[in-house]
Amino acid sequence: MSSKVWFITGASRGFGRIWAEAALQRGDSVAATARTLTDVANLKERFGDAVLPLALDVTDPEQVRQSVGQAYAHFGRLDVVLNNAGYSLVGMTEEASEADVRAMFDANYFGTLRVIQAALPLLRQQGHGHIVGVSSTLGHVAMPLIGFYCASKWAFEALHEGLAQEVRSFGIRVTLIEPGAYATSFSSPESVKIAPGLDSYDELRQQIFGGIMSLERGDPHATADAVLKVVDADQPPLRLILGDTGLPMIRAAYAERIATWEAWETVSNAAQGEPK
Repeated sequence: MSSKVWFITGASRGFGRIWAEAALQRGDSVAATARTLTDVANLKERFGDAVLPLALDVTDPEQVRQSVGQAYAHFGRLDVVLNNAGYSLVGMTEEASEADVRAMFDANYFGTLRVIQAALPLLRQQGHGHIVGVSSTLGHVAMPLIGFYCASKWAFEALHEGLAQEVRSFGIRVTLIEPGAYATSFSSPESVKIAPGLDSYDELRQQIFGGIMSLERGDPHATADAVLKVVDADQPPLRLILGDTGLPMIRAAYAERIATWEAWETVSNAAQGEPK
């Protein structure tokens, strides 16, 4: 297997950092990006010329274009473009400001879109590439209090599903990585913005926080092998769940949806009207 060249956003901590290190440890090259350059500079100290540290705020369109172009020029190709940068907005639907919701979507959705649009001409030109997006099991199941984050991941899922069909003929593959609950720094202040709370939701908020705190979290370092297997696969999947809790949750959610649709099927069919 030949070595690969990766472009990774959000490589300073969490999954992005773990997967960047796993790729480097096996001999791949990585353009490791983070909003603050010093957060990825130590990778250069450890892995030398295999690393290109880059400062990148995915909400800055020009910086995105420059970073992707610089990585491509430096390594001569990009084999894996991994979008990991993003954060969560915690707040009930009534609580969060429109500005905060827009800011989160700017990072989680539009930031990813910017990287994809900057990379696609290069991947088409070289005739291959693998676009990997870090979604979540919450890209299928929405929860109160973090509904805005879930919404950004539902949009993220649709973006990649459509993209996969658009670029298949160019030799470009697309995979959505869907982690469940893991013991990463995703709940840290750097990865979460909390909207001011209303007293009316205090009881529900306490229930939800209690449930979140009681979740059994997986070991994030155990995910590296799965991600490497996906990028090495001749026919990688469009979606890969990480962890053993996601599929049962998603299976139950879809079973409930199908049951509801079927229960209302007569009403739905009647709404078709007469053929025109």
